[in-house]
Amino acid sequence: MEALSPTAILGSSLILGGVGLFFAALIAVTNRKFRVWEDPRIDAVAGLLPGANCGACGQPGCRAFAEQAVAGAMAPARCSVASPDVRAEIAEYLGVDVGQATQRVARLLCAGGTDVAPNRVEYHGLRTCKAAAAVSGGHKGCAWGCLGLGDCAVACTFDAIWMNEVGLPVVVPEKCTACGDCVRACPKDLFVVMPMEHKLLVQCKSLLEGEAAERLCRVACNGCGKCVVDAAPGVIEMKNGLAVIDYARNDLATPAATRRCPTGAIVWVEGAQPLSAAATRRFVPEVAA
Repeated sequence: MEALSPTAILGSSLILGGVGLFFAALIAVTNRKFRVWEDPRIDAVAGLLPGANCGACGQPGCRAFAEQAVAGAMAPARCSVASPDVRAEIAEYLGVDVGQATQRVARLLCAGGTDVAPNRVEYHGLRTCKAAAAVSGGHKGCAWGCLGLGDCAVACTFDAIWMNEVGLPVVVPEKCTACGDCVRACPKDLFVVMPMEHKLLVQCKSLLEGEAAERLCRVACNGCGKCVVDAAPGVIEMKNGLAVIDYARNDLATPAATRRCPTGAIVWVEGAQPLSAAATRRFVPEVAA
């Protein structure tokens, strides 16, 4: 093979170097022309946030929250995971008020623990609610009831849910960040995230009525409609045999709506919610006798 002459090598090097310089210049010009400026405060605010990326604030992550906070579209108080000191630090850094945010909490729409709602079969499969639900809807007598295997507690990043002695998840309001992980984890769709100020709660999703509902769960809503009569007009209505609360009228809600409920399915919640007949004060008369 004939060796390249020094002149050829030099020429090739110059050509390659020229091509490199051309593309480097092109990249530099393109970057200068299309570069998007980003407020450096976004990185600073993101660095102060907990980094949980839980989505409780309504944003997909902490950086998105930081962008909104810097833009003035979201108050620091909207981060429910950050401590009050961190929220104050962010507000001071941005020169804004901390703001106020309505505390929200996950609520369980079922009170049917093992003390009041029997299983229809004994389940021996994988100990998760998702797996149990895949087998003919689960082992619970009530097809709408909590399966009690704790997928929600496992999914909770903040250790805000524990399983009680009757197989129901209990949410600790002080720890709950309203991130919605439990909502997504429950195959029965029994969790809902709502403001703490919404104190009237129906702990049942059964669509059965009367004795049919009560046979499967002693704290089921039996569709009697007494709560509708006792509540302020429009606060509660019956839909498919189930009491449904209109939270747009929450300012009219009072404990009076719960007083004649024969099963205790509807409750007035001040903090942590009562979950079973043992925690409420009512039983179905036939059972209590």
